[in-house]
Amino acid sequence: MKYIFLLAGVLATAPASPAFAAEGDPVYNYTLMEADIAEIDNETVGAWDAQGWIGGDYNRFWWKSEGALTDGNFEDAEIQALYSRNISRFWDAQVGVRYDLEPKGETYGVIGLQGLAPYFFEVDAAAFVSSSGEVSARFDATGELLFTQRLILEPGVAFDFFAERDRSRQIGSGLSTAEFSAQLRYEFTRELAPYVELAYQKAYGETADFQRAATGSDDDTVFKIGLRTMF
Repeated sequence: MKYIFLLAGVLATAPASPAFAAEGDPVYNYTLMEADIAEIDNETVGAWDAQGWIGGDYNRFWWKSEGALTDGNFEDAEIQALYSRNISRFWDAQVGVRYDLEPKGETYGVIGLQGLAPYFFEVDAAAFVSSSGEVSARFDATGELLFTQRLILEPGVAFDFFAERDRSRQIGSGLSTAEFSAQLRYEFTRELAPYVELAYQKAYGETADFQRAATGSDDDTVFKIGLRTMF
C-alpha cells in the first residue's frame, strides 16, 4: 500500500511539462490532501483523500486517491489517473482509469465532470465501468462557510450508486450509500489546517439490508479528527 502514497508524492512534485498545457498556456501544480482518524465500532479507522493536477488552464493531468484502514489493515484503496479538459468557465470534463488495490484488484474506466456549481459548491461526479462490466457512479459536493478568514465550516454530501447487486461486496443496486458531513477547520495557513468532522453515513435499499444483517444497523454517526494540507 505504500506505493499509493509514493505515486501521489511523485505526481505532486514532478516537474511540470508544457505537454500538459495548450501552447502559450502557463503550467501549474496543485495538490490537496486530507488524512483523518476515527473510532468506529470500537475499531480505530484511518482514512485519506488526496487529489492534485499538473497542467494549465485548459488541459490537465489529474490524479486522485482515497482509502481507509482499520487497526492497521487496509480495507479500501484506490487511485485514478485522468485527462481533464476545460469545457466552460467553471467546469472540466475528465476521462481516464481507476485502479482499486483493495478490497480486490480491479480496473475501471472513468468519465466524469468536476467544477464549481452555483452558490460555490465544488462538485466531483464520475461514472465507472469495471473490467468485468460492472457500472457504478459517485457524486461528491462540498461548500464553504467562513466564520473568519481562518475558521471555516465545510458542509458536504457524497452518494454512491451501483447498476447491479454484488453480493460478494454486500452492495445492492441503485443508491447504495450516502454521507452527510460537516467539517470545521482552522487554517493556520492555506497549506496547513487541522480539522474536526462529524459525518452521518447511511445505506439504502439492498445495501441497507446487507448491512443490517451483518451489523444490526444501516447507519452510523462518525466523529473524525484530521489534517488538511494544500500546496
